Amino acid sequence: MQHIEKSKTANLPTKYGKFSIKVYKQDTQEHLVLMSENFEKLKNPYVRIHSECLTGDTFGSLKCDCQNQLSLALKFMAKEGGLIIYHRQEGRNIGLLNKVNAYVLQDNGRDTIEANLELGFGEDDRDYSIVKEIFDDLKLKNIKLITNNPQKIDFVKDLGVNITKRISAITAVGEHNKDYLNTKKNQMGHLL
Repeated sequence: MQHIEKSKTANLPTKYGKFSIKVYKQDTQEHLVLMSENFEKLKNPYVRIHSECLTGDTFGSLKCDCQNQLSLALKFMAKEGGLIIYHRQEGRNIGLLNKVNAYVLQDNGRDTIEANLELGFGEDDRDYSIVKEIFDDLKLKNIKLITNNPQKIDFVKDLGVNITKRISAITAVGEHNKDYLNTKKNQMGHLL
């Protein structure tokens, strides 16, 4: 059994609304949880497992839909209530340096999967074990999952957590992310 270090829970007012924040440290990675004000009262909360994307979430990269999905989730949680797990595994867990190298390969015609494979990684190397720890800690048994990713759906089901509803996280398609989104849909089975 791995050791998980947990922070206390603090208030985090944001431009989207008031949240609470808690950190779960697994090895060297620190994952964040944002909970709506009413989270503790919810028996069947909305949950978004959001994979870290520094280039999109922070810098507004148009190569992906990450910032748009995060913004959508934050607005939704502020209104409806729930939880966002900010899963800190950049670039499907290949790291920022390798993600930028994958961008170079994508600039030269590879899709996101081909780029990862050419760099010696799998198409998706994320490890969701911290999510299990978070679900257990927060005693989540029934959730409404906000995702397009069938791997996340399967993972949550394998935990024995009941998904009472799946909500799509569909955002705008643009010139710079259309090939990326097509790869996610056609090769990775995302529900877009």
